Amino acid sequence: MRILQINSVCGVGSTGRITTDIHSILKEQGHESYVAYGRNNPMNCESAIRIGNKFDNYSHVAKTRILDKHGFGSRRATKNFIEKIKFLDPDVIHLHNIHGYYINIKILFDYLKEINKPVVWTLHDCWAFTGHCTHFEYVGCECWKVDGNHICSQKREYPASLFINNSKKNYKKKKEAFTGVKNLTIVTPSNWLKNIVKASFLKEYPVKLINNGIDIDVFKPSKGTFRSRYGLENKFILLGAASTWSEKKGYNFFLELSYNLEQDEKIVLIGLSENQKQNLPNNILGITRTNDIKELAEIYSSADVFVNPTLEEVLGLTNLEALACGTPVITFETGGSIECIDDSCGIVVEKGNMYKTLEAIKIIKTKYKSFYSMSCIDRVNKLFSKEDKYSEYVELYENCR
Repeated sequence: MRILQINSVCGVGSTGRITTDIHSILKEQGHESYVAYGRNNPMNCESAIRIGNKFDNYSHVAKTRILDKHGFGSRRATKNFIEKIKFLDPDVIHLHNIHGYYINIKILFDYLKEINKPVVWTLHDCWAFTGHCTHFEYVGCECWKVDGNHICSQKREYPASLFINNSKKNYKKKKEAFTGVKNLTIVTPSNWLKNIVKASFLKEYPVKLINNGIDIDVFKPSKGTFRSRYGLENKFILLGAASTWSEKKGYNFFLELSYNLEQDEKIVLIGLSENQKQNLPNNILGITRTNDIKELAEIYSSADVFVNPTLEEVLGLTNLEALACGTPVITFETGGSIECIDDSCGIVVEKGNMYKTLEAIKIIKTKYKSFYSMSCIDRVNKLFSKEDKYSEYVELYENCR
């Protein structure tokens, strides 16, 4: 088979790594694989195809900021890219994030309806069926539903609009663009998102659950010098990780948590901005984002517990990465985050409940990490190995042809 994946980035970030992981498995099995991307430099893909250029990205950003028309810029870039698709002539087109300032969704979907090729669309968030935002659980919004008012209350959230709220028109245009594709299968990484999709205007399509997979050859218990480098040899480490930290990801909760810790406990946060690092209490160690996954595995392995106080989550890839390194997880009862763990490898607590979180930390501290370690690793190996998970995509490609 010849497969074309389309995503905002290639080989970087969570969705970028998912696309290149699928690419690698396709190549290993003897298929042709290509990844088209819209921003940043590609990694781990020798057959990457750039959609547009930086000027196209900036123009799309401007259209989003001023007019709230995200997804409806990049006309020239998209038309040029379609010519490349025609030349490539893939057997299956696999969409991932088609938001991200790089592609025109109307032009793309008009073409997909015209050629009638099999399309697989993995939803990594909720943007496909809202008028603006990518997530809405935090604000408890239901305007995305078919009978909702479709007026988003989060126009300043990604993809941010500074002036106009065009969400009602965006919703209508997305519905017109995204419905009516004859051979389209939607994939979600969690049951939570699967159920949400079935309540949206995308409910006409079959929805298949394929969890995100983890590279267990990289994310595994890893020895290193992380503790000694930062003077943490005798500390009980509570780790948090995010690509960007905000209140929705639990940043404020970690600040509050820091005032309730014991003397031998230390919070480590990965992914902070330089400004955030300058304003931390003494018992929080801040580290900027890293794309070095081996270093990340070392940090996960060094932690005693991974704490994920996220207020909205599709699945929780960081939960899986921590578990694969043998580190138990404490997570809020949020979205699909709870689907990563069971009682053998972590604890689910009520969203925002400090008392329950501290209680969960004490339970894990009392039992010690070694009590959970093998259960954590076994859960990922059995249920979330990338070879198993992403081979399900290969099977899906074959079945939808």
